[in-house]
Amino acid sequence: MSIYQVEVQGQKRSVDWSASGLPKAIELLELAGAPLKGPERPLAARAGGRLIDLGAPVAPTEALSPVTRSDPAALDLLRHSVAHLMAEAVVRLFPETKVAIGPSIENGFYYDFDKSEPFTEADLAKISKEMTAIVKEKQPFSRSEKPIEDALEYFREKGEVYKVELIEDLRAKGETRVSFYACGDFTDLCRGPHIPDSSWGASFKLTSVAGAYWRGDERRPMLQRIYGTVFFAPEDLKAHLDFLEEAKKRDHRKLGKEMDFFSVHEEIGGGLVVWHPNGALMRVLLENFEREEHLRRGYQVVMGPQILKSGLWLKSGHLDYYKENMYFTEIDGVGYAIKPMNCLGHMFVYRSKIRSFRDLPLRLFELGTVQRHEKGGVLHGLTRVRQFTQDDAHIFCAPEQVNGEILNVLKFVTDMMGVFGFDFELELSTRPESSIGTDAEWEMATGALQNALAASGRSYEINEGDGAFYGPKIDIKLKDALGRSWQCATIQCDFALPERFDLSYADSDNTRKRPVMLHRTIFGSLERFIGVLLEHYAGELPMWLSPVQVIALSVNSRNEEATLAFAKTLREAGLRVETDTRAEKLGYKIREAWKSKVPYALIVGDQEEKDGVATVRPRKSQDIGTMSAESFLEMTAKEKDPPSFDPEG
Repeated sequence: MSIYQVEVQGQKRSVDWSASGLPKAIELLELAGAPLKGPERPLAARAGGRLIDLGAPVAPTEALSPVTRSDPAALDLLRHSVAHLMAEAVVRLFPETKVAIGPSIENGFYYDFDKSEPFTEADLAKISKEMTAIVKEKQPFSRSEKPIEDALEYFREKGEVYKVELIEDLRAKGETRVSFYACGDFTDLCRGPHIPDSSWGASFKLTSVAGAYWRGDERRPMLQRIYGTVFFAPEDLKAHLDFLEEAKKRDHRKLGKEMDFFSVHEEIGGGLVVWHPNGALMRVLLENFEREEHLRRGYQVVMGPQILKSGLWLKSGHLDYYKENMYFTEIDGVGYAIKPMNCLGHMFVYRSKIRSFRDLPLRLFELGTVQRHEKGGVLHGLTRVRQFTQDDAHIFCAPEQVNGEILNVLKFVTDMMGVFGFDFELELSTRPESSIGTDAEWEMATGALQNALAASGRSYEINEGDGAFYGPKIDIKLKDALGRSWQCATIQCDFALPERFDLSYADSDNTRKRPVMLHRTIFGSLERFIGVLLEHYAGELPMWLSPVQVIALSVNSRNEEATLAFAKTLREAGLRVETDTRAEKLGYKIREAWKSKVPYALIVGDQEEKDGVATVRPRKSQDIGTMSAESFLEMTAKEKDPPSFDPEG
């Protein structure tokens, strides 16, 4: 007889097992009184902390607990399982299709397929119908194992070249056995675990098809990726689909076209943004606002070159740890690299003269354009590009100043994000496997960030092993109007690069000391931040940031001169004003203004012209009455200019 420890609904219970062999998880849960029906029925289990199928055996030394739909791991498990159901449906309908991989992802799942003809909307409907039939069949998931050579033979016979490649990689890593999961007539290479049967996957929706290179490598075959999502309850699925519909309306690529902000052209190259007048002006407004705020906080503006000799990137460690993300060229037989980061130029500003403790902290700021070699499959509008501008700053400080400087940056981030209505979360990313610097340097750098976070009073998560190769970092993740998380600002603590470039300062006792280097951004990539802003505001930017603040509309041709004169008065007062005196119906002109997200439309008709006023209509609102130019300027005085706040407050 063996005694098993099982935790059910927060209660720990001892269960006797007298039968021969190891019990299955579901058998122990049943003996412990776990509900096997209803919303709290288990879909998997944890044994000794590891996720297992309900049909998996449990050793006496492994404490057991059920995984129900409320468990943090439950949705991922469901989504990965439904990806298998989708693959089963695809193979049923299109037997010639080769299958690749099908993981769960945030808010859903996908599976990659190699099919000679592209999937159509009609195909997605057929696949969905077949998946519904599979759900109704209540097909159980069953696990098996094979020696790795048998697994290779199995998939070679089926012509599944992608599975063969995956297994060969596992063999190269020393694996000798692999696991399979069968559901209905579809068997897949998989680590598991999975839901008990297909009936759990009823509340699903296939959402889109996209191209995806095998293993993200643009030199490999282009596959077709079908995306989907699934929830435990139909009402949760509906809420998510409503969210997706709202996100679709806010897609910055769609808004960017409607507002005439930017475009991307394959003739120029993927991930390279062309800024149109409206977008370029909005960007300049944002840059000017940020530049002024940096100057108020004691930063000095600098500029570095776009290309630097390759030897410098070798010295910094970038060639060893970041080479695949860089572009290279040669001049007069000497190798150069286009900068992916701005830090090297700033170190040369520091080195340009002898520094003393009185110079510290030295805060150097640059709106620096960088180039990074991103794979084509991950490029996305403004949020993932190959050329972008970072609001990069590097703070050189004495060790005793580090805590205060990090707190200053966190205050800066809080102020700036508050301007746009963003909340944010903090994450501390620690030393990655590949890095430069000594253990002692990493301990000091990580400790400095932890101390500052503790002093800030804000909670944070630990992201193990995701720091930069030269130092740990605090990542600031914004929450937009839809609750989505975006990585923008970051603070990195670096003891290694000052050592490699022999940076020093004279301390008060005239001894040479090594400064600490803080790398930090506030908005991060301006391209990415603007994309996030457009989606956050649904394109309806605050007045101070709108490239066109007011559009003056004439009711008919008789009012053209009065409309132009009213606009001229506002323009001379500093507002950014456009006019629309076309011979079009007023309703059409108003709809055009709202489409371009202009904050205010001012309408001039016969009566307005007579009275020397305009009818004021805020963006997508009803008229708020007539106003003279002077009254309108007074009303918008606070919203037409960038906000200001006390950096010391």
